[in-house]
Amino acid sequence: MAALALMAFVLVLFAGSRWIPGPSVPAAVTDESGIRRTYRLNGIWLFALTACVATGCGLLSPRTLAWPHRHWSELLLWANVFAFTFAWLLFRSGVAPGGRRGLTGYFYGVELNPEWAGVDLKFFSYRPSLIGLLVLNLSAAAAQYTDHGSLSGRMLLYQIFFFVYVANYFQFEGGMVHTWDLVAERFGWGLVWGDYVLVPFFYGIAGRTLLHVRDPLPAWLAAVCCALFVFGFWLFRGANDQKHRFKTDGAATIWGRPAETLDGRLLVSGFWGIGRKLNYTGELLVYLSWTLLCGTASVLPYLLPAFLLVLFVHRAHRDDRRCRAKYGELWDEYCRRARFRMFPYVY
Repeated sequence: MAALALMAFVLVLFAGSRWIPGPSVPAAVTDESGIRRTYRLNGIWLFALTACVATGCGLLSPRTLAWPHRHWSELLLWANVFAFTFAWLLFRSGVAPGGRRGLTGYFYGVELNPEWAGVDLKFFSYRPSLIGLLVLNLSAAAAQYTDHGSLSGRMLLYQIFFFVYVANYFQFEGGMVHTWDLVAERFGWGLVWGDYVLVPFFYGIAGRTLLHVRDPLPAWLAAVCCALFVFGFWLFRGANDQKHRFKTDGAATIWGRPAETLDGRLLVSGFWGIGRKLNYTGELLVYLSWTLLCGTASVLPYLLPAFLLVLFVHRAHRDDRRCRAKYGELWDEYCRRARFRMFPYVY
């Protein structure tokens, strides 16, 4: 049953991505064939439809919505089977100039932007990843309601934080075309497993923990978590929005002034004049805000912000090397302007 539910979920989202209308945006760069492809931005409709269905189930039959949580282990098993099989199919069917073969080709991917039935698979896979995570989180809330007859203040605040975070991703889905993953990473096991297993099943660990935390939420902790979330979200979304507006409109204004650049190529206005990866810092604070809602009941939910800290530091270091190779002395000049990577006066 879990295998069928998982496949049905992915296929329904795939069909929606293929057939639901939506505006299109051009890719940030041309693909390996020299063609600049376009991406259809209909993820917000898939997100909204899923949220409506889940809300309806929660109101009419909470036990139905709790089903994914009750079968979490089975879904995790079949998500792994799906990810390994999907990556193998991509590896076997992939054709790309200079693409890796062998084990490295399976892990890192052969093609940059594989496409099936007119759907870019890498761009699409963020949808079952994040929408799946949303469903599992809502399912944990439904399980708490069916077990205890109510939602705790911790769980309610967590669900609000998470809903805003995921909704915002789909609201600004067009900004994904400028991300490193979409522009430069080939689509292999690494990204596939991350999309279909790591994100939906690991990133929601706080929700599963909160199911069993029944201590009242102190007002001071609620205030701290709300402040962390708002500040982190402002930093994360603000930095990404500034970069996206600069990439799409060189004449954009940032913080009420014309965008300042180095040679028209590197943005040094707004957040990007302070730090080179403050968007990572903001996202880390967002995750920390809802992890703190778990209190000290378990160390498990704190593994996620710890993992993200290591991941973001590694990505920031890797991106620094890539940009130094790409921009040369201009990058050195930028680093003198934006002295910090993620944490002002620390890193």
